[in-house]
Amino acid sequence: MEKSRGTEETPSSEPMEEEEEDDLELFGGYDSFRSYNSSAGSESSSYLEESSEAENEDREAGELPTSPLHLLSPGNTRSLDGSGSEPAVCEMCGIVGTRDAFFSKTKRFCSVSCSRSYSSNSKKASILARLQGKPPTKKAKVLHKAAWSAKIGAFLHAQGTGQLADGTPTGQDGRTESWDGDQDPYFNSSLCSAALVLGFDWGKFLKDHSYKAAPVSCFKHVPLYDQWEDVMKGMKVEVLNSDAVLPSRVYWIASVIQAAGYRVLLRYEGFENDASHDFWCNLGTVDVHPIGWCAINSKILVPPRTIHVKFTDWKSYLMKRLVGSRTLPADFHIKMVESMKYPFRQGMRLEVVDKTQVSRTRMAVVDTVIGGRLRLLYEDGDSDDDFWCHMWSPLIHPVGWSRRVGHGIKMSEKRCDMSHHPTFRKIYCDAVPYLFKKVRAVYTEGGWFEEGMKLEAIDPLNLGNICVATICKVLLDGYLMICVDGGPSTDGSDWFCYHASSHAIFPATFCQKNDIELTPPKGYETRPFDWDTYLEKTKSKAAPARLFNMDCPNHGFKVGMKLEAVDLMEPRLICVATVKRVVHRLLSIHFDGWDNEYDQWVDCESPDIYPVGWCELTGYQLQPPVSAEPNTPLKGKEATKKKKKQFGKKRKRVPSAKTRPVRQGSKKPLLEDDLQALGVSSEPISDDIIAVCVKEEHQDIPSPDRSPSPQLPLPIESIKQERDN
Repeated sequence: MEKSRGTEETPSSEPMEEEEEDDLELFGGYDSFRSYNSSAGSESSSYLEESSEAENEDREAGELPTSPLHLLSPGNTRSLDGSGSEPAVCEMCGIVGTRDAFFSKTKRFCSVSCSRSYSSNSKKASILARLQGKPPTKKAKVLHKAAWSAKIGAFLHAQGTGQLADGTPTGQDGRTESWDGDQDPYFNSSLCSAALVLGFDWGKFLKDHSYKAAPVSCFKHVPLYDQWEDVMKGMKVEVLNSDAVLPSRVYWIASVIQAAGYRVLLRYEGFENDASHDFWCNLGTVDVHPIGWCAINSKILVPPRTIHVKFTDWKSYLMKRLVGSRTLPADFHIKMVESMKYPFRQGMRLEVVDKTQVSRTRMAVVDTVIGGRLRLLYEDGDSDDDFWCHMWSPLIHPVGWSRRVGHGIKMSEKRCDMSHHPTFRKIYCDAVPYLFKKVRAVYTEGGWFEEGMKLEAIDPLNLGNICVATICKVLLDGYLMICVDGGPSTDGSDWFCYHASSHAIFPATFCQKNDIELTPPKGYETRPFDWDTYLEKTKSKAAPARLFNMDCPNHGFKVGMKLEAVDLMEPRLICVATVKRVVHRLLSIHFDGWDNEYDQWVDCESPDIYPVGWCELTGYQLQPPVSAEPNTPLKGKEATKKKKKQFGKKRKRVPSAKTRPVRQGSKKPLLEDDLQALGVSSEPISDDIIAVCVKEEHQDIPSPDRSPSPQLPLPIESIKQERDN
């Protein structure tokens, strides 16, 4: 992405000068828009009637409503290859192509397999649930399974941002025209935004509490992280005008007041110091454009209705405000889409850590890819036996990795034939090694890690603790099998694999030097923990400090910054979180609304933390902070029902002073001897029984008016829940 440029250097400056007189209508207010819209609307009305007839035929045939990217009018369609072919997106897999090359009469699918898969009852049910705003399944809290980047990519093929993806010039100075998203009743930005928020508003949360969000530039695994510093306060953009009562969508210029991750606080030009109409927007959406986009695409700039009479000459006012200001690069959205293309595909096979026994790996298949996060299905497991992680996670490896380095792998006789699975019919192959993140090369000359050496390591089963650990086995390629001292297992099932360059292992006395509480071995009673005494008692030696990777970059994280973080004990969930502490490159992450014992230590370059707005950008559901709830008594069956043993710790909400629950575990049933000691008999005495005369009366009570149920502060489906394993 180019550096932010001044508005006077836009590539569309020549067309704007040639049609300076026409541009006067852009700032003429509502009257000029009505005259402009009446002529433009008549030209496309005939085609809309024809397309509606075609859509009715599809609906009569029993098909679902068309996708938002399907309605493209000839007058507003850009050619992808210069031959006049219309762009199209497969409604099943999201592949972008041309209508001429697509399958079926309606040109909605790229192949026969996609058409058949779409027609299956299961697929229809999931799509209908998605259209109704329901979460797809319990397995993946994802807004839409189709790739969001593919949908934006198809839309951007028709955007007048200066050029197409293949370099074809567009706009008023080119031969092609941009697709007008306003004519599409399904492609409604307000509906998309409402679907993405799902009950949690980052903007209101940050503004009400004066929180600060971690900059996008702190996260090296997210889109456009290396250019986001160009987004600054005072930048000008063209955005949808939501304060206008007009038959079509219009735009207006706004200034960036505050940046918080991918989200920015905008203020329409003309409000000056009035913050009453400020609004939050995600810069990754398709409704935010650089200055000059409206001129290139013949869009109308109309001031907000609240202030449209404030100035008589809006053009002169805007010109004064725009001189010397910065805006987004012309190819901002194109580069955003390019950075959201990920190499992993559905059906690729790999090795991943076994979530039931971390000392071994299992074969798995990629089921879903969302924002670089992978939903993996274990090949030898049930259909819902899944595992979520990022494609850069150190927990996944190419096929054959375990055998090569000497790591344990589960070889099960039960193996589902995934090649015949309907989801993986297109691609079923091993993921090539170059798709995985490379680890740092190690050199063992001059001394290396040895079995029995002591160190400090983050406990993978309790990520908030740094424990005393031992190297149990040295593998090839720099990998180490480590166990926490005093662990319950004696068969090595609780060993875990870290690379020698990992930032989750530390030399002895690291916690002492950085004032971090070190978790001593179970049963170790000497307090405080002393490394010299422990090494002498166990007759062992500490791993040399020079073997650890202790470099610390200028990451930019500070205490109190807000972000979105994966709950690594339940990795399908991404939650609102806070940087609680920064120790060199080590971050202590606290989940808002949860107890401190569920805090997690992560590295500053961990792929499991994301900037504010990442979930909205990719379509992943964000778990909001959980507020305290009053205690409700359990039913008899629910109270006696046994729960399965859970992997990791079970979360609990932070109770308030008024609603703090009584610890049921501390209560014991009173025995008969205890009752007698208190002077209470277990059975009533006949003399203590008193006859009481009860008068029975009947009274008609008018039925109260049915009032609406009180609204919850958050939707029930968005409240973070945990599944019993």
